[in-house]
Amino acid sequence: MIRVELVKMLRRPRTWVTIAMLNALPTLVAILLAVTDVGPRSGTGPAFLSAVLTDGTLYPLAALAIVLPLFLPVAVAMMAGEAVAGEAQAGTLRYLLVRPVGRTRLLVAKLISIVMFVLLTVVIVAVLGYVVGMLLLGDGDSSGLVSGVSGTSLTGTQIAQRTMMAVAYVTLSMLGVAALALLLSTFTDSALGAALGALAFLIASTLLLTLDAAAALQPYLPTRYWLAFVDLFRDPILWRDLVRGLLLQGVYLVVFLGAAWANFTSKDITS
Repeated sequence: MIRVELVKMLRRPRTWVTIAMLNALPTLVAILLAVTDVGPRSGTGPAFLSAVLTDGTLYPLAALAIVLPLFLPVAVAMMAGEAVAGEAQAGTLRYLLVRPVGRTRLLVAKLISIVMFVLLTVVIVAVLGYVVGMLLLGDGDSSGLVSGVSGTSLTGTQIAQRTMMAVAYVTLSMLGVAALALLLSTFTDSALGAALGALAFLIASTLLLTLDAAAALQPYLPTRYWLAFVDLFRDPILWRDLVRGLLLQGVYLVVFLGAAWANFTSKDITS
């Protein structure tokens, strides 16, 4: 069952169209930066974008920062929202469960497929960002050192290791979005409705982060620590927000996936 879901996800044209569209904006930004040689002032714009004019090895991180606030969550919510609701909408969910496939097993297969989509998408954004950055923006100076967020120099090995950690962190952050969309997908027969419901929740979270009156809620909002991967490129690494972000996403994963399992295994399947 897991293999079937993975093959279905990889063979679906929409998977690759979504990934291509996600990478279009970072690629366009890199082209504009290379042509104009004009970047945002330090401290403005997406993270790392002001530094990539002199070192393209940082562009994978800038690419992640570009797609993370909006485009990546949309892609993940659409994919996860379709997991169960899409089958119900197409009228195939009941026939899937007629076979000797337990509901828990089917839900786990859908979840693993979503996780692989998230990981594949984030890795492709980072890899393509590296290729585009190196081709269009160069590889820094001959010393091989890269200036981190705190202004100190990091070696190429440190940058590679911390970039992989950033990819893992962004992937885990997006799994919270996937879990919410999957939960909503078990409540409705509309894949679009499940995706829009998850996005509405994330938009509300983002808006609350801008309100001083919501200060008491902000540490618990799902979008609060999404960009904390920037702290990986400080010297020394600032772990506080990274750890809080991982713990928060872990709580959301347990709650949303537990609720999805409880609802899906007990609901009447009529479509």
